[in-house]
Amino acid sequence: MTRPRILVVDDEPNIVDMVTTVLEFHDFEMSSAATAAEAYAAAHTHRPDLVVLDVMLPDGDGFEVCRTLRRSLPRVGIVLLTAKDAHSERVAGLTFGADDYVTKPFNIDELLARVRAVLRRILPEAPEQEPQDTLLRFADVELDEQACTVQRAGHPVSLSRTEFELLRYLMLNRGRVLSRGQIIDAVWSADYTGGSNIVDTYIGYLRRKLGAFGPNLIQTQRGFGYVLRTYGDT
Repeated sequence: MTRPRILVVDDEPNIVDMVTTVLEFHDFEMSSAATAAEAYAAAHTHRPDLVVLDVMLPDGDGFEVCRTLRRSLPRVGIVLLTAKDAHSERVAGLTFGADDYVTKPFNIDELLARVRAVLRRILPEAPEQEPQDTLLRFADVELDEQACTVQRAGHPVSLSRTEFELLRYLMLNRGRVLSRGQIIDAVWSADYTGGSNIVDTYIGYLRRKLGAFGPNLIQTQRGFGYVLRTYGDT
């Protein structure tokens, strides 16, 4: 199997050197960029599986880089490096399509765990020997696991990779109340060390995007978690 390709985008040489050295040791194929312009060129040349992206770049906004990369490379994983305790930066990054974030100054082991967790979600697994039905349906929502597309009532719904994985997990467990811990383990993996409120944030994103074409399907079970069902179901 080919090694996963990682692009590090940061204008601090010491951070680039540290991240590159450690991830190369763990068998990742590395490339780097120090500016937004270099990031676009490197992404086009190296076609990375994942980008570690600083939100503060000398020639542009890292959030705009995130959004542009998400449009041009929809399957790429993106882990943002954000300022310590800057809640607005983390929310903005997730809104622009990032899969996860790490706050500066960060522990390299935490970054490695986040990178591995995102790659587990996005890299294709070995193909099945027999064709499988990849279409999940619930109410008027259709999710195609192979094409990574979602429709509701015939309308395409644009989701980030994490939103897609969250909806997929809810659809696979339709009618079952899922705790925040269960959702984190399935969508963010057991390596995730952030707060459980990330689940509430992404549930809000899904409700808003799916709600543009129909009634809410994601119900809150107070004290327990969330469940995917119509309000007529019990």
